[in-house]
Amino acid sequence: MSSDPLVIFTPSGKRGRFPIGTPILTAARQLGVDLDSVCGGRGICSKCQITPSYGEFAKHGVTVADDALSAWNSVEQRYDDIRGLTKGRRLGCQATVQSDVVIDVPETSQVHKQVVRKRAEARDITLNPSTRLYYVEVEEPDMHDPSGDLERLVAALRKDWDLPELEADLTVLKALQPALRKGEWKVTCAVHLGDATFAPRVMQVWPGYYEGAIYGLAVDLGSTTIAAHLCDLHSGEVVASSGIMNPQIRFGEDLMSRVSYSMMNPSGADEMTKAVQEGMNALFTQIAAEAQIDRNQIMDAVFVCNPVMHHLFLGIDPFELGQAPFALATSESLSLRAIELNLNIHPAARIYLLPCIAGHVGADAAAVALSEAPDKSDDLVLVVDVGTNAEILLGNKDKVLACSSPTGPAFEGAQISSGQRAAPGAIERVEIDPTTKMPRFKVIGCDLWSDEDGFTEATQSTGVTGICGSGIIEMVAEMRMAGIVDGAGLIGSAEQTGAANCFLDGRTNSFLVHDATETGGPKITVTNRDIREIQMAKAALYSGARLLMDKFDVDTVDRVVLAGAFGAHISPKHAMVLGMIPDAPLEKVTSAGNAAGTGARIALLNRDARAEIEQTVHNIHKIETAIEPRFQEHFVNASAMPNAVDPFPILNSVVTLPTLNHNAGSADAGGRRRRRRG
Repeated sequence: MSSDPLVIFTPSGKRGRFPIGTPILTAARQLGVDLDSVCGGRGICSKCQITPSYGEFAKHGVTVADDALSAWNSVEQRYDDIRGLTKGRRLGCQATVQSDVVIDVPETSQVHKQVVRKRAEARDITLNPSTRLYYVEVEEPDMHDPSGDLERLVAALRKDWDLPELEADLTVLKALQPALRKGEWKVTCAVHLGDATFAPRVMQVWPGYYEGAIYGLAVDLGSTTIAAHLCDLHSGEVVASSGIMNPQIRFGEDLMSRVSYSMMNPSGADEMTKAVQEGMNALFTQIAAEAQIDRNQIMDAVFVCNPVMHHLFLGIDPFELGQAPFALATSESLSLRAIELNLNIHPAARIYLLPCIAGHVGADAAAVALSEAPDKSDDLVLVVDVGTNAEILLGNKDKVLACSSPTGPAFEGAQISSGQRAAPGAIERVEIDPTTKMPRFKVIGCDLWSDEDGFTEATQSTGVTGICGSGIIEMVAEMRMAGIVDGAGLIGSAEQTGAANCFLDGRTNSFLVHDATETGGPKITVTNRDIREIQMAKAALYSGARLLMDKFDVDTVDRVVLAGAFGAHISPKHAMVLGMIPDAPLEKVTSAGNAAGTGARIALLNRDARAEIEQTVHNIHKIETAIEPRFQEHFVNASAMPNAVDPFPILNSVVTLPTLNHNAGSADAGGRRRRRRG
């Protein structure tokens, strides 16, 4: 094995060994990492900015020393003096490899910007926000009836609007007297109506009648992405939606890697809290600019997240979530002030975090329960929020069960040889001809199939860059239906499959999807290791669902709802061919889009819904997969495609899967081929 230092790039997960002194930009190019540069490595354009991460990374098996990169040099200093370089950033063309290192490629340094597909779903929501605007006329001060301006304002609000006694922050007191006098004793107030934590209070005062709006944010803080919907609190309208990659990815792609990082690095939890809060503020700045509003108009926010994200966002060390019994610091809902979380919205803004269900089933699952309401369903519904950590709900009016399953980042395109996150140029749809065994595909940003006239011209600006999550699911399922992959997950040889695109790749076979090397593009393949990554992810997902079905003592469900931004792009047929979800009529498998984000929006716009979900969460029964003896049994069976034991009669009535075993004789044949070549 090479003794050269190991370079690991996030969020792509690509890695390789490079000699000491290799520029990071060179390493990125050789590995096909999406790192921008237009000046040829001269340190002029600054497009190749990277963020090295230091400390112990148990998942990657490396410890990154403080001197893992070459020292800051004069080119970087010159750029920093002239234009400024974000603290912690280096120029990839200047920093060279000295020892094992983990390198994060920020979104701004990627050629193909991520498409964070967490749009707001259309939904009828009863409007009853926590923060509202009230116009009042206040009595002028009187020598014969001495009282403060705030007291007379509160009295006017009580008289005209039947509001209770109100408090006010110091920032309101500072602005109150000028506003009253400028408005000739007529003012508009933003009032937070209070909750279990905070008394009702005046948050801001404008002179006269304020014709503008006030806004709230519904935020879905995921392991991989952060998505936010900016809502008008008066109309309920979503005025802007935006998302970014979670900057914590550089500390670990999955949750337990981040918990491990906090355990092994004394300041690890603080680093990750700072990273996610800074990322959040960048997102809020971006979304306010998109909506052309002042961030100070954002006065309310609701957050949903899984338990590890919940703790790291709040600045709580997630150490206890990394070991049984997976104890949360608190599972109750929280009401906080934005200033406590260093968020750059209105300083008096209130923050509401939905309750967590249990140690590994968080506020995001609670939000899904609020959005999809399995507790109000007449039939038995399985709700799967597909992500790096999948939350699964199964229930009806009688009861609701919940569990989480660690699917890992494979469904996001990570840890896949040609995988990438959703971005223009990424393969997202796939079909394989059952006769010729040749693939055709669609990429994000183009409506044409790859074998249609005009495809090459239409994708000239982006190219075909890799395979995203929905693409890899369809790819593997299509390979299974075409007989290129057998039920155990082994890719056959060209002779076994009749697929000319199959080729020997080391000790196993791989499948060529697209080769653009002649024009400087990548060679996109699916390897047997890729198949294995998808098998592990889908087996975890199915096993969690099957475990809940055991608790209900059923073998089938009435319907399946795929939630999550990624879930919205999954083909039900392909998901069932893989065995990601239980057998069900395809028309009964639907997408709820970003249900967690929808639940956050409901809680933002309807304060009564907050009390409702708090009660619902208390009634949901949590199943801990880690201590369930049948989980491992289900997992082993679910590694096959679709399953080694569970029948899929409904799927089999729609799709005929070939019965194959590519392992028969393949080792000898492969061995003979290798000996002849030697």
